[in-house]
Amino acid sequence: MSRLKNHVSKGDIVRVVTGNHRGAEGKVLSVLRTKNQVLIEGVRLIKKHTRKSQEHPNGAIIEREGPIHISNVKRIETAKKETAKTKAK
Repeated sequence: MSRLKNHVSKGDIVRVVTGNHRGAEGKVLSVLRTKNQVLIEGVRLIKKHTRKSQEHPNGAIIEREGPIHISNVKRIETAKKETAKTKAK
């Protein structure tokens, strides 16, 4: 199985080009390669209902980011990758 290279990676700043969230910008939190989707900070917030647990004794409604298809985003700024040479300076 060969993997396709994506135009965005974790840490990049991207803008949503199409869809309901058009024009929104944010940092890529993760890339879901198998589904060709990305999670962007502060974009497409969805509400998730959780069961009772020790953290939430009465249950809770948690807001979190939902996935957006990778073809709907455009990279604005690349994540700065530190190398061993950069850290040594």
